[in-house]
Amino acid sequence: TAKMKVIELGTISVPDAQSLTITPYDQSIIGDIRRDIEAANVGLTPVIDNNVIRIAVPALTAERRMEYVKMLHVKLEDGRVKVRQTRHELMTEVKRQFEDGSLPEDDRRHTEDELQKITDSMMEEIEKIGKAKEAELLVV
Repeated sequence: TAKMKVIELGTISVPDAQSLTITPYDQSIIGDIRRDIEAANVGLTPVIDNNVIRIAVPALTAERRMEYVKMLHVKLEDGRVKVRQTRHELMTEVKRQFEDGSLPEDDRRHTEDELQKITDSMMEEIEKIGKAKEAELLVV
């Protein structure tokens, strides 16, 4: 089970809004899956019931909601950084092509403008998704 996702190890079902069940493909690792879920420290308590792991999902407390909002902000910033890194790499490639003569000045400017428009659009989308998810997390 080292470095594998739960979805790779079994079938995950959602019988109702407050519970999950995991049916491992290989029953010999059922204890490992339970132990790893507990070790993940995400506030879930898995229970083995026959050949199924049952997990009761507790209602979110205000404190836990705020923790999720903080995690959301970290993930959003990671997304922004990746978009900026990609833009930087592409701008560097455009500059290299311009300097070696394979890209005319007009095309360079046009490509840089398009890259910036795409970057701005992606940043707006990240912001929009982030605000929607934050509002969803804060609804009691």
